[in-house]
Amino acid sequence: MKYVNSRAFAEEQDQKDPLHHFRSQFHFPVKADGSPKIYLCGNSLGLQPKQTADYVQQDLNDWARYGVEGHTYAKTPWLTSHEDLAIPMAKIVGAKPEEVVIMNTLTVNLHLMMVSFYKPTDKKFKILIESDAFPSDKYAVESQLKFHNIDPKEGLILWKPRPGEHLCRHEDFEELLKTHKDEIALVMVGSTNYYSGQAFDLQRIAKACQDENITVGFDLAHGAGNIQPNLHDIGADFAVWCTYKYLNSGPGSLGGCFVHEKHIQNQSLNKFVGWWGHNKASRFNMRVDFDPTPTAEGWQLSNPPILSLAGTRSSLDLFEKAGFENLREKSVKLTGFLEFLIDELDHEGISILTPRTPEERGCQLSIQMKNADRSLFDQLTAKGLVADWREPDVIRIAPAPLYNSFTDVFEFVHLLKHCLHDH
Repeated sequence: MKYVNSRAFAEEQDQKDPLHHFRSQFHFPVKADGSPKIYLCGNSLGLQPKQTADYVQQDLNDWARYGVEGHTYAKTPWLTSHEDLAIPMAKIVGAKPEEVVIMNTLTVNLHLMMVSFYKPTDKKFKILIESDAFPSDKYAVESQLKFHNIDPKEGLILWKPRPGEHLCRHEDFEELLKTHKDEIALVMVGSTNYYSGQAFDLQRIAKACQDENITVGFDLAHGAGNIQPNLHDIGADFAVWCTYKYLNSGPGSLGGCFVHEKHIQNQSLNKFVGWWGHNKASRFNMRVDFDPTPTAEGWQLSNPPILSLAGTRSSLDLFEKAGFENLREKSVKLTGFLEFLIDELDHEGISILTPRTPEERGCQLSIQMKNADRSLFDQLTAKGLVADWREPDVIRIAPAPLYNSFTDVFEFVHLLKHCLHDH
């Protein structure tokens, strides 16, 4: 796509955009004068769909009308409401519906997966993660090592960028795997790095692990709703994600979990279980031994929080209407436009950390402000930008294709240009 550095070009692209009408279906934060802020922070919290209030209110109304009988008589019966969402969620992460379940929150699900898939022995006990993984992932992995009486200093292998570089190289990952293959019990990598915006080649990682018979799982916190991980086809053993970023389900809302079908009926896997994972045919016969549901639902613990599930349903309905392939196509163009405009600034104090090829990134660009402190970002915020500052010197900008526009991107870079001039 040939880009032009002008507002007229941005507005023209918005008019041509077949998904542009979805923008009006979201609430945008507003400035003091009532005009919308430039919201480019869907990588931290997605905007609220306007229809979400109706979805939540419907369940409130059903609760008021039916009480406990809402489990069967609600418009979306609570007893099975999470099951209906497995199909649209499976499309987003590239899985079969029976491999997907919406439950708990991300790090809870990560712990549950490691209970099943981290099986250390005296010889094979190490876990490989990327060095700049999201802190919660690192904390979770370290605590699992400690639970097994393994010192994280001994049990953790970090996939690091080379000195002077910001991005991890896949050949370095493969070399680590080759060197430590007899010691590694689990590889657990984020699909899209929260800081750099680098989207890893999950197929390449999974194949390398499979070649060495090493279990591999992915954290899709910044991937689900952003890139297509194709979890089933690449043969990932498991994956976890949240739904409040690109999937717009609401702050702190439910997470998602993938278990490959090859593991679903493996009774030898350890699990921390709860009654909602019990086979539905006999779940309410309270005096039988645990019999897991023969899908990813077998990892469920408790019945889901219905009001949070309503927010998830609302957003997934919009994703279904938009079509994930269409969203990804727009995302590539939108992020490419952002990259073009940043380059057009030609400012020696700015560089883009995120890979330049669309296949190696999602919609986020991490912009490094060289030799800068947070004051420039604070100035941008005061003028109506909602984005993300990460220490020591990075502004994360994420134009989400479901509700962001080419004009949003143009206005942000226009604002950045003026603040750089004034700073």
